[in-house]
Amino acid sequence: MIDTPPQDPNPDSPEPPLVSPDQPAADQLGRVGALLAEWAARTAADSDALIERFESMGYAVRGKSEEEIAEVLKRPPEGRPAA
Repeated sequence: MIDTPPQDPNPDSPEPPLVSPDQPAADQLGRVGALLAEWAARTAADSDALIERFESMGYAVRGKSEEEIAEVLKRPPEGRPAA
């Protein structure tokens, strides 16, 4: 069996890599989580249904700006999720 290096998950991208095969996944989890929070905040800014979903999960995002929503989503929920 021949050992081959892992494939680059970000081939030919002008952006910095989202993940790096040279670093342990656990070390990259925070960065990926922050990027997902920012993406979700952009999406939530235009979606009442998504705001409702985040609120039901315990994230206090109603009435907040996109930047404020991103900061809320980068932390664990503070409220209790709705049953």
